[in-house]
Amino acid sequence: MKVRRIAVTLGDPAGIGPEIVLKALLSEEVRETCTPVLVGDRAVLDEAADRLGLTAALGGAEVLDLGMVGQRGFAKNVPTAEGGRACAAYIERAVELALRGEVDAVVTAPLSKEALKKAGLPWPGHTEMLAELTGTRDYAMMLVGEPLRVILVTIHTALGNVPALITRERVLRTITLAGRACAMMGIAGPRIAVAGLNPHAGEAGIFGTEEQDAIAPAVREAQAAGLPVSGPFPADALFHRAYRGDFDIVVCMYHDQGLIPLKMVAFDRGVNVTVGLPIIRTSPDHGTAYDIAWKGEANPSSMIAALRMASVLKII
Repeated sequence: MKVRRIAVTLGDPAGIGPEIVLKALLSEEVRETCTPVLVGDRAVLDEAADRLGLTAALGGAEVLDLGMVGQRGFAKNVPTAEGGRACAAYIERAVELALRGEVDAVVTAPLSKEALKKAGLPWPGHTEMLAELTGTRDYAMMLVGEPLRVILVTIHTALGNVPALITRERVLRTITLAGRACAMMGIAGPRIAVAGLNPHAGEAGIFGTEEQDAIAPAVREAQAAGLPVSGPFPADALFHRAYRGDFDIVVCMYHDQGLIPLKMVAFDRGVNVTVGLPIIRTSPDHGTAYDIAWKGEANPSSMIAALRMASVLKII
């Protein structure tokens, strides 16, 4: 099998991104499965390697130096406009490389939504930024932490906004992308489950009508199109069923509905996959962790898992 060349962005320089990237480079799992191309700042990498005792990781590493952080001593452990601009520049260059076919996939280290905002940038997160940069209209965030896989109808929005965003069209689109996600992972004959929004999946309209008005109609339309999907199911019991293997992927209505159970069972190894893009993109399923950044305490397991997944996913 071809060893893939993967662009790896450093994420927010003030966070744990540089550390987990360097630690991942030392992993035998990574060395055997892919060739990383580090997209970021050489000054950041050199300072992280020296401070954290990871200089061996940079031996022979290919680094694309964008010069966004020109010298050592930049602000650490806090979100800054400089960090936000740097993260965005790293991502833009990595996407360019992927669209031109110069790399086979992109793996992104964590960024800070607050830093993006401080920099005056419009995106609420990686997913929306990647969709715009690739001209993608239909996309979704999938999180994988075996044995669970979840895909989200709504992503980065206040919980109070969610009910109005649960439309038949959005749910149907996400069910379709769930099928595509399973194909990317090589899952034949996938079993797709759809969670309800309300307690007891609405209890026949007693606790809310989103299931009757939008979710169930979307499930029926997807079934009519031949997709192997069922639901909506009450979310409180659905994730146990998925955990024991009854379903391959769960379509979730909002961010925390899917991420709470996934992080409960796979906090250190979860992977974020953007489904629908014309490129392969994965990332660790955690944030910048400013509180432990630059202290040598960051766990690289999720970054290693993201690199391994990017090495095997198919573009569908």
